Amino acid sequence: MPTRIYLDHAATTPVRPEAEEALREGLALWANPSSPHAEGRKARAALEDSRERCRRVLGWEGELIFTSGASESASIALSRAKGGARFVSQVEHDAVLQAAPDAERLPVRADGALDLDELADVLEGQHAPVVALQAVNSETGNAQDIPAAAELVRENAGLLLVDAAQSAGKFPLPEEADMVILSAHKFGGPPGIGALLVRDFAMLEPSSGQERGYRRGTENLPGALSMAAALEACAQLYLDPEILAPIAERLAPAVKELGGLRLAERIANPTLYIEALAMPGMSGSAQLMRFDMAGFAVSQGSACSSGSLKQSHVLQAMALEEEIAARTIRVSFGWNTTRAEVDTFVDQWIDMARQAAEKVA
Repeated sequence: MPTRIYLDHAATTPVRPEAEEALREGLALWANPSSPHAEGRKARAALEDSRERCRRVLGWEGELIFTSGASESASIALSRAKGGARFVSQVEHDAVLQAAPDAERLPVRADGALDLDELADVLEGQHAPVVALQAVNSETGNAQDIPAAAELVRENAGLLLVDAAQSAGKFPLPEEADMVILSAHKFGGPPGIGALLVRDFAMLEPSSGQERGYRRGTENLPGALSMAAALEACAQLYLDPEILAPIAERLAPAVKELGGLRLAERIANPTLYIEALAMPGMSGSAQLMRFDMAGFAVSQGSACSSGSLKQSHVLQAMALEEEIAARTIRVSFGWNTTRAEVDTFVDQWIDMARQAAEKVA
């Protein structure tokens, strides 16, 4: 059977060898880290060592709460942050939107960037607002201007929560953030472990339980060890940018020539790891099936909502034409993506687009 090419790393990326080895080591430390006996104390020491390793690699001087992943981190932050009204951008991940269903939605421009003028107007007169903003969008790859948003939040004595699920391990953490969401399976750790970084515990209402009283449930020691190992591996190099060179060299001009759209050319601050591409003459769902049959794993957006028939709320917020949005797929690259895989995908996309164009003609 031909080797498949996995290009859906924004949904989840394969576990790194270093993280897999650490996971096995963690399973051998099977005691509950909260137990007072010798076995529990040994497990506790390993958990705290993992916490410090994560903080060191991330360059985070505040607190780190291990969670089950980004969804739980968002829920803790938005439900228990000490502050006033909640505000989230229109293009946040579903996990963030669902964690604050009553939050006011902040508009973005057509290029995907948060409308900072609107943010300033909305926050004026607010008492200690809590604003949630992603570092990198999971569907478009657009990076938000975190420093500019943080300045406006600070002017109103507010708190800024940054969703770094797609950026952690690839880019430095935003120094301006008061709280940061992490998800290990996005950078080569295992699923089921993540973290909420908090500048100071005083920013959150405790709930009793584990993690210094800020999270209930037995600590996931194997996951914490594995997450620390994955972050350390990312610090060496996530992905050589040269591997993605065929996107700019071959695919970008071909997309334009064939009448398609590469969203990176429209958004404010595109990043390397996520590409949104609209193919002429073929729906996104048809492309997914064709690519899957050809041995490629791609998606139509966030894995949490890709099964929905509704238009992407991200592309809708950017006022992208519905007809173009319906023809858009997401391709995302990860730590083990190779130049040959990228070249092969480019060949396949161009071939499919040409066939679609011929049928239309």
